Amino acid sequence: MKKIYKWGLYMLTASLMLTSCFDLEEEVYAEITESSFIPTDKDVSALIGSAYSPMRYMMDWYGYFDLQEEPGDCIITPTRPNGWDDGGTYRRMHQHAWTSEQGQPESTYGRCYEGINNANRVMDQIERDELPVGDLKEATLAELRAVRAFWYSILLDTHGNVPIVTAFTDEVPTQSTRQELFNFIASEILEIMPLLSSKADVSTYGRINQWAAYMILARMHLNAQVYTGTPQWEKALEYANKIIDSGIYSLSADFSDNFKMDLDHNNKECIFNVPYDRTYGGFYQFAKWYPPVSKLHFGSSYQCWGGSCANPQFINAYDQEDLRLQKTWIMGERYAYNNPNELIWTAKNYLPSLTCIKDGVNHTSIDYGYRVGKYEYDNVTAWAWGNDFTYFRYAETLMIKAECLLRLGRDEQEAASIVSQIRARVFDNPQKAKVTVDYLKGDTKIKYGTLDWDNNIDVLGDQSPVYLGGLYDEYGFEFACEAQRRTHMIRFGTFSTKNWFNHTAVTDGHTAIFPIPLETLQANANLKQNPGYN
Repeated sequence: MKKIYKWGLYMLTASLMLTSCFDLEEEVYAEITESSFIPTDKDVSALIGSAYSPMRYMMDWYGYFDLQEEPGDCIITPTRPNGWDDGGTYRRMHQHAWTSEQGQPESTYGRCYEGINNANRVMDQIERDELPVGDLKEATLAELRAVRAFWYSILLDTHGNVPIVTAFTDEVPTQSTRQELFNFIASEILEIMPLLSSKADVSTYGRINQWAAYMILARMHLNAQVYTGTPQWEKALEYANKIIDSGIYSLSADFSDNFKMDLDHNNKECIFNVPYDRTYGGFYQFAKWYPPVSKLHFGSSYQCWGGSCANPQFINAYDQEDLRLQKTWIMGERYAYNNPNELIWTAKNYLPSLTCIKDGVNHTSIDYGYRVGKYEYDNVTAWAWGNDFTYFRYAETLMIKAECLLRLGRDEQEAASIVSQIRARVFDNPQKAKVTVDYLKGDTKIKYGTLDWDNNIDVLGDQSPVYLGGLYDEYGFEFACEAQRRTHMIRFGTFSTKNWFNHTAVTDGHTAIFPIPLETLQANANLKQNPGYN
């Protein structure tokens, strides 16, 4: 996990440089002064660190993971005997009943603008020669613009109509439309692309290089119909092919290799990772996945609280021979770390309800629900995990190409071959790994409808076939618990139409984007709330 270029480790250095080293009015206590400072790539990493560091919120409490997974059909956080009602926050996320004061979307909005403002501040200081970067000036400014575009790409997906701020000033920003934001991100990235590094090594690990920038464009154009009303499958295919044709990236031999504690640049499936470190900045999402007794099973020293688990409907859609089932979820009996005969808990594919209260009694045992097991368990740390979070990986690049080919009605057999290639590492039987065009175009295997206390379908709701439902399922199985499910469901049309678990469809579609936070609206009279929210 210790990486030379990990931006999180340079924040203290960056802070010192930004606040004192270049203030010529102060007495110089060091040998190195501004006039003699010749920056290296390591120094630049420190300078731009403040634009990257807010990304660590993604796997934190109320972070990007929660925002993308809690509203979807994969992750459920029910009330349990040890708590987890939390003022109804998880019920509101599941039932799409959030307001402009909901913590998860508010957190994402704030963190995105923290990253954007930090990028703007450093760019301003570089432009005014307060931060001398010498011959690295052009490339440094380009990377900062790329990081800023990355943050805006998240807001494009989550909040839609937001201000575009490109300068570090006190000017009150005005609101832009989702279309304007889409155009801005695309033009920014294409303009700076030649100045971004094409390397994929230790020097670019955890940083936006050309290939991460192409992934921003590919993912954005894949969802263009959602964002702008106009599909852009050709563009998404073009950008995915840029990465594929580079020959730099490849699928890991083992699916689980992408979620190890010690990821680094040697993993050729990871295109862009958010670096964490158990000492300098870890993540806490794991505490939501495992029950309080889990430390006895894993041999760890800290206590988890274990609320989140899998929706039984999602689990039941897996092919039982698909190794992603066991590589993503903790299932069945869990025994003590030092005693294989001592049963600690049994993870069951069952949940009674979100509130789990019946006849005044809480029925949610710690056994209920498969737990997230995708990320290698870090039982070394005393508290926060140091696993890096893979935001873009090559499997997604390939899936984007396959989807575009199918939606364009072009080379459909190639699309099936691509998906079969991805599946090949998770099926012991090579024939089971192969999929057909008909499979990809067929309906989803997920049985939608609200569930009763026995996990039987209660209210069916919309039962119309999902277009490209087989491909939709493959996205689900491949990228479960990677903070993508909400985006996929919106693109495939299930987010505002289907019932699942205790969620009844909000069919007017307004929940496809989140509200502008109330505090932001109160502070800026130039902003209007997104449609459908009071």
